[in-house]
Formats: sequence, C-alpha cells, structure tokens
Amino acid sequence: MIALADFSSSAGPAGPAARENRGPLTAARAEARHDAGLVRRFNAGDEAAFVEIVTRYRGKMFAAAFAMLRNRSDAEEVAQDTFIRAHRGLANFRGDASLSTWLHHIALNLARNNYWYFYRRRRHATLSLDSPCGADNPATFADLVATEAAGPARAAMAGEFAALIASCIARLSARPREILTLRNTRNLSYGEIARELGISVGTVKSRLGRARESLRALLLKSCPEFGRQAPLVAWFEPARRAGGLEVVCA
Repeated sequence: MIALADFSSSAGPAGPAARENRGPLTAARAEARHDAGLVRRFNAGDEAAFVEIVTRYRGKMFAAAFAMLRNRSDAEEVAQDTFIRAHRGLANFRGDASLSTWLHHIALNLARNNYWYFYRRRRHATLSLDSPCGADNPATFADLVATEAAGPARAAMAGEFAALIASCIARLSARPREILTLRNTRNLSYGEIARELGISVGTVKSRLGRARESLRALLLKSCPEFGRQAPLVAWFEPARRAGGLEVVCA
C-alpha cells in the first residue's frame, strides 16, 4: 500500500493551486482504500467492519432518501433496508465503484420504489393525523376528528342514569331481578338463561318482557318526563353508551 507521504512526494513540485486541488482527491482515495479494507475484513468474517460501514454511511443514506421522500420514517426505513441489502450483497461487491457510490445507488433505488408505491396510493396528497394544523397552531388534525367518546357532561348524565336503573332493578321482586341480572349483567343468551333456570326459551322471553315492564314502571315514577309511550331506546341509550346495562332494551 502506498503511504500518503510517498504519494505526495512522487508527484514532484507543484504550486499552491495544484496542491489545493490535490487535497480532496487524495482524501477521496484514502477513503476508498479504507472502505476497501472494511469490505475485505467483512468478507473475511469480521462483523465489526460492517458496523463501521453503517456508522460511516448511515447519515448519508438517510439524507439521500429523505431528499426524495420528504418523510423521516420512510427515509429511516430506506436507510435500514439499504444496509440489510448491503450485508447480503457485499460478498459480490467487485469494487467497480466506490463503496459510497454503491450504497448510494441501493438507497436511491429503494427510495424510488418507496415513492412510487405510495404515489400510486395517493399518499403524497394526504396528511398525517399527527400533523399540526398550522405553523402557529400546535393542535393536530386528530384533534379535529369527531369522536363517539362521551364528553364530561354526557358521561355524568349517563352515569347518573345507569345508577338510577341499578337502583330500580334492586327494588324489583326476586324473579324479575334475577332474570334481568342474568340477561343484562351476566350477558347470557336466551338459551343459556333457559338452561340455568330450567325453563324454555319462550318462558325466558316472556319473563324478560314482564321484568322490563316492571322496571319501566319504576323508572316512570322517578322520571315521569319520559312518558309511557317513549321507546325503550330513549330510556336506555345513555346507559348503553356508558357501558352499562346494554341489553335491557334488546
């Protein structure tokens, strides 16, 4: 191997401009020789050499991918895939180009494939829900999306109504309270209730109907504003959405 000092002295005298131009070229040749040594070490079984390759070039591969994709997570993925492919292909690396050029070529091919994959799916025309609404507005688009989650007022109302239902069920006699508990608290099917009580499915349905009417009567005393003609869902929808007695109305 030619030492840098020997290489410089063999070129003969030169002016300041020639020495200035020779500096980057000499550094590039030194980098190429170092990279070639890393490749030889890796192909000889030295995994530490590959770790050094990744350390030297990961930033450059990320920058090349990000320049095309404009997405940090995609660019990180491309950089990672670049070194996965390099690890598999270094045994066939012939050195026709520098290691840096070879890696850059892999990264650009992966970035192009990534770009066109998402371009065909119109991702370039979309925004992440985690993106801020504006430069002066830190809120994200996700904050603007409607949600079915109950607000504080609605949650409080649903909680109070669920408590009212529970207190009315507690005031029922044993038989209607038992069948409502099996159906609404334990979420048993009609068939499972029939087997547990030793009665037919038809009897289960009729008992549930009578139990619900009894419960409705108790609720009317507490909340007469609903009226007897109100559909069952008008009574129990708040409790269902609060995760309460969801099958009282079914």
